[in-house]
Amino acid sequence: MTSSDLRHAKSLQGKTAVVTGASRGAGRGIALALGEAGATVYVTGRSVRGQPTTENLPGTIDETAETVTLRCGRGIAVRCDHTADADVEALFARVKREQARIDLLVNNAWGGYEQHDHRKFTAPFHEQPIRHWDGMFTAGVRAALVASRVAAPLMLAQKSGLIVNITAWDRDKFLVNVFYDLAKNAINRMTFGMARELTPHNIAVVALAPGFMRTERVAGAFEAVGNKDYLNFTESPEYAGRAVVALAADPNVLAKSGKIVAVGDLAKEYGFTDVDLRQIPAFRIPD
Repeated sequence: MTSSDLRHAKSLQGKTAVVTGASRGAGRGIALALGEAGATVYVTGRSVRGQPTTENLPGTIDETAETVTLRCGRGIAVRCDHTADADVEALFARVKREQARIDLLVNNAWGGYEQHDHRKFTAPFHEQPIRHWDGMFTAGVRAALVASRVAAPLMLAQKSGLIVNITAWDRDKFLVNVFYDLAKNAINRMTFGMARELTPHNIAVVALAPGFMRTERVAGAFEAVGNKDYLNFTESPEYAGRAVVALAADPNVLAKSGKIVAVGDLAKEYGFTDVDLRQIPAFRIPD
């Protein structure tokens, strides 16, 4: 850790966070970083110990929550299907009952990757299965909207809070897949709209764009073709987590409300590094 990383250690002691889709990938990395900063983290997702996981990928909400606690936070696993409104309402009712507040919501849950051959991700839209659209907009965009809708009244009552929507962004670049590009731009516009309504109440809403993360899916795709180079140009999911910690610990975070910010740019601004001590620049799509 750099001196800045150490400064953020325990910076979120006493704070309550909800991280959606945190069985693995970015959600897990974010939850672990929040635990390291001392937060109580509700870890949500569909993959639970003892049952089949999504696409049989490693990782469950139970394992993530336990590791959050080992990192000196408090991890609480809650099974939640974010396409089921009743599950989401029950989740935030539990948070209200147990904590009486929520300081941070990270909307990371996403869909559309299941049974998605990574080699066909860039195929023309007319060759993409329509289930990918349904996954990205139902388990992604709508899931973020519903979670924010249910969490907002808690934040409004306490007159503070931060909502972070995980997105993908490179200014005006096309995100190589029509469905994906539309869904992520919907997240970005939703962030802008939510911020217009919530910022006057001291609640910040920020869209956070990680770079090329070596999630379980990404690692599996590269390993399948025998390519080990991905370790050199990808970033760990905890890099995004450290960005979330920096935002949550920033007393002036309202200045970023409604904006899209890149993890690499925040690393430079706040002075944190990835787990391997590299400060990886913001991801840019090649021309």
